[in-house]
Amino acid sequence: MQSINLEQSLSNNSAVIEIKPAELKNKSPKYKVLLHNDPINSMEYVTLALREVVPQLSEQDAISIMLEAHNTGIGLVIICDLEPAEFYSESLKSKGISSSIEKDD
Repeated sequence: MQSINLEQSLSNNSAVIEIKPAELKNKSPKYKVLLHNDPINSMEYVTLALREVVPQLSEQDAISIMLEAHNTGIGLVIICDLEPAEFYSESLKSKGISSSIEKDD
């Protein structure tokens, strides 16, 4: 919510628009990049592919994501904006790894 404060001085009148810091953040929706269980590719290949596609993942993170997908059917790779989420998912698919995105609640 914006509020307008009027400031008066001897020489001129001016209006100052104050915007609260919380309103400055126009948050874009976030998306989950999901890794699906892969009975075709080896665990090592999936782990390496995750690290190539999402370089900020550590080896342990990639292993954990791969094991989560292996054990539960789906693993959460990363939560990010739509454009990088699409890029990560498509990059995994190009390596023969099943991936999807969904909006984060």
